Amino acid sequence: MTPDRRPTQRPLRVLIIAEAANPEWVSVPLVGWSLARAIGRRVDIHIVTQIRNRDAFLRAGLVEGRDFTAVDSEAIARPLWSLGKLLRMGEGKGWTALQLINALSYPYFERLIWKRFGPLLRLGFYDVVHRVTPLSPTISSPLARKCARAGIPFVVGPLNGGVPWPKGFDAERRREREWLSYLRAAYKLLPGRRAMLRHASAIIVGSRHTRSEIPARFQAKTIYIPENAIDPARFNARATTTATPLRACFIGRLVPYKGPDMLLQSALPLLQAGKLHLDLIGDGPLMPELKFFVQSHEIEDAVTFHGWLDHQQVQDVATRSRLLAFPSVREFGGGVVLEAMALGLVPLIVDYAGPAELVTRETGFKIPIGSRDEIVQRFRAKLTELADAPAPLTVMGENARARAEEYFTWDRKAGQVLAVYDWVLGKRDDKPAPFDGHDNTGHHTG
Repeated sequence: MTPDRRPTQRPLRVLIIAEAANPEWVSVPLVGWSLARAIGRRVDIHIVTQIRNRDAFLRAGLVEGRDFTAVDSEAIARPLWSLGKLLRMGEGKGWTALQLINALSYPYFERLIWKRFGPLLRLGFYDVVHRVTPLSPTISSPLARKCARAGIPFVVGPLNGGVPWPKGFDAERRREREWLSYLRAAYKLLPGRRAMLRHASAIIVGSRHTRSEIPARFQAKTIYIPENAIDPARFNARATTTATPLRACFIGRLVPYKGPDMLLQSALPLLQAGKLHLDLIGDGPLMPELKFFVQSHEIEDAVTFHGWLDHQQVQDVATRSRLLAFPSVREFGGGVVLEAMALGLVPLIVDYAGPAELVTRETGFKIPIGSRDEIVQRFRAKLTELADAPAPLTVMGENARARAEEYFTWDRKAGQVLAVYDWVLGKRDDKPAPFDGHDNTGHHTG
């Protein structure tokens, strides 16, 4: 920790590094944008982002130079991105290959940041530097060492990713073109990673798995804060239907690891019997296969393919359901689960990785991880139980919404991060632990 150097007459100044931050996109860029903006409602911030996000920042009303700086690292980023597209061998696939490319190009981005902001940091103009994105723990930050030398606390995170493929899903791994995932653990040997962890004042981890990958000598600097959150203004609809048959929805890319095909197989007897209706929201390479399954089993009346929808349309469709049926086997953060909870839907998920850390017994159902056939059978059993006796879903949906609003809004997350700032600045002695009082099922244990 460093002594509190901040003058009492001015607010905290934070330099936010968010290479990926965009209000018009989803996934990591939306996390970067949302967290940075939420922090900015509490303290003075300046966001540094990549040039590709500049126009979206301007459309959102931010002023370049005052509110943000767009760094043009395209000289390195563009050719490496083109290489990454070749390595991925398919749109939406080869995520590990993409992270390798980002790991190669990102240090140049921070080099340009130091060139622009180094003098201000050495003068102590900013109190904290916080790298919000990239989220990947495989991507190192050379700035951590430079900030340490300048006496400026460097905070990194939320770091998240790298959830191992569960046993029995090698076929899905190959279909996702995840060849490099077999070698992913090698990133732990990179000297840049060790230097970042050594010089960072705090390491925010977005999942318990990521925390487990941090070496023991740095564990004292880790703070567990789940990666995702929701904006209550954007998720303001409510699932209130009690109509029969039971209605469930799937939201996400139609790709192997998210399991939409497993969902259809598990739900087949209920769909054929008219006891369940499924809304599939999203698109992807499995769409033709899923449609063929539906047609060949003559369940077109029980399954609706919506494709990609805009945000309001997603809410309109999702709130007709009572369940989010989401058998993904490799989800880092589980943002869609939080969004469904915010709408009052009850999640039915696999007890593995990100979603499992968000859902409690009072707010949803977690199916034990297993083989593909075991997941299908376990999902089928739970769907059958709920189709026959849906009454508990009403209270659980209310609990899900309350949990999302209590712990997982961006404003709440900003408060959790500001406690980290106070800690690294020496303004509080105890390390923040906003979620460490929860056991692995999400129950409060303190």
